[in-house]
Amino acid sequence: MTAELDLADWRRTVASMYAELRDDPAPGAERLTGFRATKDRLFATHPQSPIPAADRPAFRGLAYWPHDPGWRLTAPLEADPEPVADLPVSTGDAYAFRRIGWVSAVSPAGPIRLPVFWLTGYGGGIFLPFRDATSGAATYGGGRYLWDSVKGADLGSRGDELILDFNYAYHPSCVYDPAWSCPLAPRDSWLAVAVEAGERLAAA
Repeated sequence: MTAELDLADWRRTVASMYAELRDDPAPGAERLTGFRATKDRLFATHPQSPIPAADRPAFRGLAYWPHDPGWRLTAPLEADPEPVADLPVSTGDAYAFRRIGWVSAVSPAGPIRLPVFWLTGYGGGIFLPFRDATSGAATYGGGRYLWDSVKGADLGSRGDELILDFNYAYHPSCVYDPAWSCPLAPRDSWLAVAVEAGERLAAA
């Protein structure tokens, strides 16, 4: 296939993974284990994997924290629109998003509050990046993502409440290959608490 068809297949596969996740009735830890196994296989084998092709034969899976049910939160979207918010990007150029509001919840590490963005480009999509006290040590310094629905990463909602399950927090693709261009968590998305859930960097 061409690179464009490969990329379309990657996005379709990721969207399918999240759709199955939203419908999965299994207990939280079991559901997470299955999702991670599927994601690791995708990273190991797909032509559009962010793992460089030369590194895939030795790839044995991403590094994660164990499942923590306390980090599955829900929060209503507090509408507070901002017309345009330019988010910093790993390659230097800013991406245009608009803030659509905020989510607030009480986590195992304390209260959290994060802005929620909408991609202003064609089709749009919810985007929720964050940086926390693990960033730059156990996780990437530029932050992780919780939602990126334009790429299929959609944890679901109930009415006006977003599901914020940090067990599914993940690194942007530029962590694995700097050729990728990734929006970074802006200053308002920095949390003072340590989110020891989801994807982490491999131990040295």
